[in-house]
Amino acid sequence: MNKYLDIAPEVAEALAAGKPVVALESTIISHGMPYPKNVETALEVEKIIRENGAVPATIAIIGGRLKAGLSADEIEYFGKKGAEIAKASRRDLPVLIARGQDGACTVTTTMMIAHMAGISVFATGGIGGVHRGAETTMDISADLEELGQTPVMVVCAGAKSILDLGLTLEYLETKGVPVIGYGTEELPAFYTRKSGFGVDYRLDTPQELAAAFHAQRAMGLKGGMLVANPIPEAYAMDADVINNAINQAIAESREQGIHGKATTPFLLARVKDLTGGDSLESNIQLVYNNARVAAKTAAELAAMQ
Repeated sequence: MNKYLDIAPEVAEALAAGKPVVALESTIISHGMPYPKNVETALEVEKIIRENGAVPATIAIIGGRLKAGLSADEIEYFGKKGAEIAKASRRDLPVLIARGQDGACTVTTTMMIAHMAGISVFATGGIGGVHRGAETTMDISADLEELGQTPVMVVCAGAKSILDLGLTLEYLETKGVPVIGYGTEELPAFYTRKSGFGVDYRLDTPQELAAAFHAQRAMGLKGGMLVANPIPEAYAMDADVINNAINQAIAESREQGIHGKATTPFLLARVKDLTGGDSLESNIQLVYNNARVAAKTAAELAAMQ
């Protein structure tokens, strides 16, 4: 086991017994929404995972230690510190660990630490991807590289609609990452159920998802699998409303010279403001929905081992 990794007792016991475990990211706590809504949401997601037959393992970096599984007190700590905690991608780990600092794990680092711990299924909100204008900025999320090399199934509501979804799919194809639509043949666009872009395959049950991922791992194929699970219809936003808000937020970010890792938090916060907070509630509900699918899939996968 990695000498920098701490696995929470409940998670370690589940893994040793071959029980299903679902990884959860911590960036959504520190950078995704305000306190105390962030803590309430994180604890509710863990509850949903348990109710659907799996053990939750929220992933974070605390005091230079990689954590697979957080206590309620640690989640509260993350929620209160919020954006004071460094947003940690792959490139940040060596320095954060060496300095004994905290880090909020993105999709990339959650996948990495989950794999170190032996966790195969991860539920999140949306993945990063190719940003609009990347042909000149080269702004491409490290999430896509990680999906190309780390064998973890990521259950999400598609790529965030602030991105160039077509180029994101092209990049994933190049990396050999299967993009599976859960009950849909179209890539969901985070806040909305449709994007106009097709997925590689449609699968309709957690058992089918687990069987596909089991086959991928049994063949020794490199990389992960992306499951795109549409936001529930009741919480989906009007495409015109959300797209207008996104376009305005992107224009403002360019005017203010915002780039790099500051881009996504700025855009999501601005979209929330422009939609009167509706996007925040949608964000929360789609995470809950992804947690349910991930837990059921992890249970099916554990039964196949």
